[in-house]
Amino acid sequence: MEKVQGEMEIERWERSEELSDAERKVIQETWSRVYTNCEDVGVSILIRFFVKFPSAKQYFSQFKHMEDPLEMERTPQLRKHARRVMGAVNTVVENINDSEKVSSVLALVGKAHALKHKVEPVYFKFFTGVMLEVIAEEYANDFTPEVQRAWTKMKSLIYTHVTAAYKEVGWVQYPNSTM
Repeated sequence: MEKVQGEMEIERWERSEELSDAERKVIQETWSRVYTNCEDVGVSILIRFFVKFPSAKQYFSQFKHMEDPLEMERTPQLRKHARRVMGAVNTVVENINDSEKVSSVLALVGKAHALKHKVEPVYFKFFTGVMLEVIAEEYANDFTPEVQRAWTKMKSLIYTHVTAAYKEVGWVQYPNSTM
């Protein structure tokens, strides 16, 4: 069963707090460990995402009808998408000190998903939450409360920039959308 965030949660999510220098450093340090296993971690994130939010599979013709996570995991398309997603996050993390570059990268992601793929923007909120969940589990020793706070700000930053791109291209959310 899918969970949809409450209104208060959405309000809080849409505000992006500025990352401090220390938080940027913490994000880059933890990400460097995560990124050494980028494809496997990316696959774990996508599988968890599709299990928790099965309606997200509708945007992927190659496995939208697959129910078995192991079957999905074996598809070359899922592994390819996992590498692309992790590469985009890596670009954001590598350029975390350059707000214009971060904004530019996330605007490209947002515009592509809005215009080409027609993905509802709320899926980015769900995805970044799952991403944080998986990283926190797989790198539990590194995920101190300080790291958790920094990554919570990071996921908010990603969502805020991506949804700004949706608004820029005139995305309209319809009351009776798939959510």
